[in-house]
Order: sequence, then C-alpha cells, then structure tokens
Amino acid sequence: MFHKVLVANRGEIAVRLIRALRELGITSVAVFSDADRASLHVRIADEAEHIGPAPSSESYLRSDLILAAAHKHGADAIHPGYGFLSEDAGFADDCKRAGVKFIGPSADSIRRLGSKIDGRRLAKKAGAPVVPGTDEPATSYEHARDIARQIGYPVLLKAVAGGGGKGMRLVASEADLDSAIRDARSEAERAFRSGEVYVEKALQKPRHIEIQVLGDEHGHLIHLGERECSLQRRHQKVIEECPSPLVAAHPEMRTAMGEAALKIARAAGYYNAGTAEFLVDSDRNFYFLEMNTRLQVEHPVTELVTGLDLVHWQLRIAAGERLTIQQQDVAWRGSAIECRLYAEDPDADFFPSPGVIDSLEEPAGPGVRLDSGVYEGWRVPIDYDPLLAKLTVWSQDRPSAIARILRTLAEYHVGGIKNNIRFFREIINDPEFRAARLHTSFIAEFLDRQAHAKTQESAELDIIVALAAAEHYRKHRPAAVPRDVGSQISPWLLEGRWNNLR
Repeated sequence: MFHKVLVANRGEIAVRLIRALRELGITSVAVFSDADRASLHVRIADEAEHIGPAPSSESYLRSDLILAAAHKHGADAIHPGYGFLSEDAGFADDCKRAGVKFIGPSADSIRRLGSKIDGRRLAKKAGAPVVPGTDEPATSYEHARDIARQIGYPVLLKAVAGGGGKGMRLVASEADLDSAIRDARSEAERAFRSGEVYVEKALQKPRHIEIQVLGDEHGHLIHLGERECSLQRRHQKVIEECPSPLVAAHPEMRTAMGEAALKIARAAGYYNAGTAEFLVDSDRNFYFLEMNTRLQVEHPVTELVTGLDLVHWQLRIAAGERLTIQQQDVAWRGSAIECRLYAEDPDADFFPSPGVIDSLEEPAGPGVRLDSGVYEGWRVPIDYDPLLAKLTVWSQDRPSAIARILRTLAEYHVGGIKNNIRFFREIINDPEFRAARLHTSFIAEFLDRQAHAKTQESAELDIIVALAAAEHYRKHRPAAVPRDVGSQISPWLLEGRWNNLR
C-alpha cells in the first residue's frame, strides 16, 4: 500500500479522499490555491502545499505544479478525484514518467474513452448499442446539416473532447443548426481546448442510467449495478438514486446493461473505477452514451446500497492488489438517494451565490451520510463550481428513503448564502417524483408546472381581492350611489387586475 498520497482536487471530494486515506493509515497531502487557503480539505489534511492563484488554469490544472508538490512532500501516488485533471490522459502520462502512481485507469484507456467519438466506435465494435448519430466530428455546417437530415430532428450537438453538458446544444430544426454549432464549438473550445462537435439523435424524454464498473490491473472486472441520474439541470445531475426505480422493476435490465458496460470496459483495457452512461427510451431500450474514466460525484449511493467503499478499492487496485469480489458476490440492499447541495439561487435561474456561510446546521441520524467541504464562517469562492456538499440517505426501500431525505433536508440549514435545499424539498415532494416517472426533462417540466401553478394562484387571488373590495364598497357606499358599483370601482381598484382575469 502507499505511504503518502497527494489529493489533486478541492472541496467535498478532497475531504472524502483525505478521510479514506486516514482510514487506511496513509498520509495525505492537500494542494490549494489562493482562494482555498482556509478550505476544509486543507485543514484536515496531514500536509498541504500552495500551488498558485485562484484561477484553476493557474493552479489545479497545472500538472507541473502538482507533480512538484508531490515530489516535495515525497508522495508516491496522486488521486485526482473528479473534475480538473481526473480525465486528462496527459496528466496520467506525466505521473508515470515522474514515477508517481496515478490512481485511476491507464492513460491509454482515458484516451480511448475520453473522446466521445472514439468511445462510440469502441462501444459499437464491442457490441454495445449506441445512440444513432455520427462516428466522426462535423467538419462543416453542410456536413452537420447532412447528418441531421439523415437521422432526423431533434438532434444534439456534443463536444468530442468533453462532457458535463459543456459544448452541448439541443437543435429542434435546421433553421437553428448553424447558430447552435457556433455556440457549441465556442463553448467546447473554452472548456476543453477543442472545438470539435458531433451530431447525435436526441431521444425524447429518456432516462439517464449509469453502470458502475470496477476492475483490477490483472484483468478482473465486475459491475456494481446502476444509478438513476435522470434528474438534471442544464445537463448536470442534481439528484441520483440507487437502484433505479425502472431497473428495480425490470431486473433483467441490470444484467443486460451491466454486461454491455463490461464489454466496453474490456475493449478499452480498463481498470480501477469507471462509469458507463446510458440513455433509456420509453420502450426500455438502452443506448451507450459515454464512459467517465474516474470516480463519479454520485458514487455514495452505490456505496450505501452495495456496502463497498469505492475509494478504498481505488487505492488498493492502484497499489497492485487483486479485486477479491466476484460478480455473484455483489448484492443490492435497500435504496439510496443523493442531493447535491449548491451555493446558488433557484429563484434567480440558479445563479451562483458566493459569500460567507454565517450559520450551518447539518442533519444526522441513522442512514444519513453527508459529504461536505464547508464549515461555518467559510467563504464560498466564486472561482469554482459551487458544489458545497452531497446529502445521501439510505433506507430499506424507496418510499422510506424519500421520507428520510425529506426529514434531513428539513433539518439542513446553510445561512448567509442562497442554496437549493428548498428546491430539493419541492422536487422530492412532487407526485411525479414519488411515482418515479423520471426523465432528463423532469426538472424543466417541474419548473414549468410550478410557474403555471403560481400564475393560477395569482389569478385566483386577484378575483378574491376584487370581489371582496366590491362587496366592501357595496356595503359602505353612499345612499345616492347606484347599486351597480362595478363601473364605479374599476378605475381605482381593478385596473390591471381585470386584464389578468380575461
């Protein structure tokens, strides 16, 4: 096992990794930028090293500075977490050349699966179903139009080099295609230093279900079942479940999707933790989307249901140990739900809300797990993704897990900044969520339903106010005033309100 591991990340994931290292008796080294000097991950690490100013391009994305910190502190391995350099094949190569173990898959696997085009080709060759679309980047506007006509609208434009919704555009008709390509290329270039995009058929209201895989460096691979990740905002997951309510009702899907994920992983020579992502249509047909060659944000739901610690296994596999778990040993018990707590304002289109956390009350109790990177008095920086914590609960079934997550959300308080706790309570209380009628447009439709309900409530209130005022005027009008008072009160009372009611 390793003696000392540098954690090349920040926030709640760095805290999660440092705690796992401590459990295994491994010394931890944190790295931090100017903005993160007082961060929780720096406070709890055994050692820490400053690596630059706040912009990630000058700190957390600088492989040379991170490797220099690893050498300075005598770290024999680096865990990249997720985001930043976790899916950077060049960084994995740099670690190998520097004699520092990269805790993750090989650089070759990252390259083969990191490109969405190459991943599609590999999946098709391995016999896994893929979403209809092109297997090469769109070389011109004309080329993209030809592809879109062949597969039919609506289509998705996607960045070849990345994910997380960046460089992605939904296009409903040919009239919108050229401008969408310009926007997608520009965003992809900024995010991934590559403006290449490809065209894929847009499935209507699919579910997003992913399969966790785990393999050692001796060729043994297993899958740990599925996670339901359909609740998304701007293509970013915000609520995740294990197991998927759909797959739990049709367990043969777990077998089929698990085998497809393993075929893809084997074709890529994959080891360590990884996630195959699929879209599932209304007929329960599933299609490979992409493979994330790293630990996922939502890994806690899998850990709670399977009883396996994925970070512990990542470290053991990277140290050369064999995976001792066989596929038949994996069992799924109960139900887990995770909510991603963000510093953002749901009433202002989820705009980031940096600032000082002036009060903090965190939930606890049986079946409650909180992966947090914050504390009372800490200033949330504007420089990074505003993810603060992940609240995950486990219970014996989905209804009781829903009851538990609602209880914990009611006990969760973060003061001084806007956050999305109330938004989660509203979503999880929604009858459509409780009935597990989930799809990737769920949140957009939920927000539309909320807006419509508020409009209806406002209209009903207008009617009540107008009628009450009219009745008040009738009772208190001068004797000489005609009994028909509607025309008398409308100029001063009903102006604007009557227009809302017509």
